[in-house]
Amino acid sequence: MSKVSAFDDDCLGDLDAVGVAEAIKAGQFSAEEAARAALARIDAVEPQLSAVAQDDRERGLARAANGDLPDGLLRGVPSMIKNNTHFAGIPTQHGSAAVPPIPAGHNEPFTDQLLATGVNILGATTLPAFGLTASTEYVDRPPTRNPWNTDYSAGASSGGSAALVAAGALPIAHANDGGGSIRIPAACCGLVGLKPTRDRVAKSAEAAGMPIDLISNGVVTRTVRDTAYFLADSQRHAPANGMPALGLVEGPSRRRLRIALISEPITGQLLDPDTSLVMEDVAELLAAQGHHIDRVPLPIDRRYVDDFLGYWALLAFSIDHFGKRVISSGFDRSQLDPFTRALSRKFARRVWGAPGALRGLRKATGQLGSLFDRFDVVFTPTLAHATPEIGYLDPAADFDELLDRLIRYVAFTPANNTSGTPAISLPLGQTRDGLPIGMQFAAYLGQEQTLLELAYELEALRPFGGIRIEDNVVLHGDGVENLTRQAGL
Repeated sequence: MSKVSAFDDDCLGDLDAVGVAEAIKAGQFSAEEAARAALARIDAVEPQLSAVAQDDRERGLARAANGDLPDGLLRGVPSMIKNNTHFAGIPTQHGSAAVPPIPAGHNEPFTDQLLATGVNILGATTLPAFGLTASTEYVDRPPTRNPWNTDYSAGASSGGSAALVAAGALPIAHANDGGGSIRIPAACCGLVGLKPTRDRVAKSAEAAGMPIDLISNGVVTRTVRDTAYFLADSQRHAPANGMPALGLVEGPSRRRLRIALISEPITGQLLDPDTSLVMEDVAELLAAQGHHIDRVPLPIDRRYVDDFLGYWALLAFSIDHFGKRVISSGFDRSQLDPFTRALSRKFARRVWGAPGALRGLRKATGQLGSLFDRFDVVFTPTLAHATPEIGYLDPAADFDELLDRLIRYVAFTPANNTSGTPAISLPLGQTRDGLPIGMQFAAYLGQEQTLLELAYELEALRPFGGIRIEDNVVLHGDGVENLTRQAGL
């Protein structure tokens, strides 16, 4: 076991993304110096974390040196893009050997929206094959590991982004979420992870042709303000149509909220003791601040699990059978991982049930939406239990057992994808072993401001305990080695 930290006394220090951008603007250091420091940190921790899918440092350094960065709120901040999103010049391989390493010929719309904030993309981060599972593990390469304890999962599908940000290698990184893929790794790695309202930011290329668009793009960060600044600047570049305008949210509100607390997973099992304790502690904290907390039963029919699974399997089937059309012309079906294949076969055996599953998901959207007639926010744990050890969600494991484990683990996040509602995971506690635990807060469509204001309040009341510079060691069998020395810095 080891805790992995990239934090150092270089120019980045322990600054968040906004802090880095402000320092660059003030002339304290340059965007090039920030990029070089980030790359040194990445090189130091990558052997332990395996979080980088594509290295694009040369172009990133050139952009920084030439000042070729948009004048956004995060100008010059080192970052990376998740490797399921097209960024011209680097291959988009979706975490799978089935996708050839052909450089993307164009940016997709969200990439341009991300770049407009001024971040400097230095490469692409890892995800499990096609983002279909909740741990960034593979059958053909090392897993992405959690910097809090490398024996444990970093979550998924934005696992690489979360691992690098939590370790301090990057201040901010792109993530996207089709069933929890921003919020799950944020919870596992002790980060802030906001899934915006559907269509708040530019659609993912993967969303094209989906009967229900599940995917929202965003970021993982160590502070609430980094998430708020990203979202505000993304809206400046491309304002969302048909929903409340969102400017820069800079702090908490005096407004007291009506909060619905749901503690029972849709699968019906009990929460693990550590997660339950954190949830109760946060509920008491909110009540003490004057928020009105009501415990409410789960409003969604339990058939939702089967309906979401059916739709999830449909996505795997479309990749399996139409990969050359929807993924890449060089797609090689023979290289698919066992989990994607098995999930595809599950859909093929129940193809007749697809229309009913879609109707069920749309019904669940109405059931969840009815809560917001009475409440401002819905509060749940992000996950039904703390992050598991590497191997617990091995994609090569027995399919039925793996599927059961996934369903029980990811019990709270998918409903906000099918409904399109925004939801944020905040690192508000830890297990007895020191692993992060995330709590989730959801609001009605377009109400990200409510979530960010509440997040600021909770961050002030319960400062997020992250990995620090004093954790900048890797434990080896022969002792302790400082990561900066390991990297030759």
